[in-house]
Amino acid sequence: MLSTESRFLIGSLICIFLVSPALAGPPFRTDDPEPGDYRHWEVDVALQGSFDRHATSLSAPLVEIDYVIIPNVQVHLITPFAYVRPEGGPSHYGYSDTELGVKFRFMQETDWCPQVATFPLVELPTGNQDKGLGTGKVHVFLPLWLQKSWEPWTTYGGGGYWINPGSGNKNYWFFGWVIQRDLFERLSLGAEVFRQTASEEGGDSDTGFNVGATVNITDNHHVLLSAGRDFAGPNRASFYLGYQLTFGP
Repeated sequence: MLSTESRFLIGSLICIFLVSPALAGPPFRTDDPEPGDYRHWEVDVALQGSFDRHATSLSAPLVEIDYVIIPNVQVHLITPFAYVRPEGGPSHYGYSDTELGVKFRFMQETDWCPQVATFPLVELPTGNQDKGLGTGKVHVFLPLWLQKSWEPWTTYGGGGYWINPGSGNKNYWFFGWVIQRDLFERLSLGAEVFRQTASEEGGDSDTGFNVGATVNITDNHHVLLSAGRDFAGPNRASFYLGYQLTFGP
């Protein structure tokens, strides 16, 4: 049996990793390469949670803002508040690490070729590391994303490399793929599988899934939701529930 101190240490390390706002393309972890139209805005306000063997973490609220600053280039910001409760330790709530990114689509979709983009992310250590609300280090993600559509079907995915500094940490890979279908004008359903290599020395890889939906209430107002868990890994259940506002020419 683990001691109380060991459970607290393990839970704190898990929480530090989980509260980072790295869930990429709402409502899934996998992102797509499509930046949207020029001068188009997307604003998401979400509740995101993860229930693991040694910890519970929530982002509440998580605010994501995306803006297409020039054609094929989207700038990205996530500002999350986080709640963490490691097993055997005290719970904490406060501002977590800030995420910045730029999505650049360099290949357009054709009848035979997918669209392709890169979407580097930088996570800034704005959260309190001592309370498990942040990592205390700058983290960088270098991915490549692809997408192909055959209406009413869309499939996208890819992966990238996380630069993950910190004591006991190691750089790691993330891969994911999503398939999605428009059922009606106002409803899309999708499913995702993903794999992440070990992010800590002596740690395990994670393999999991999510299922999700996008409900288009109007052309500008949307509800995004997903839920899933690991096939192999510490996560017992996770979810995402968000409201999205889109606007612009």
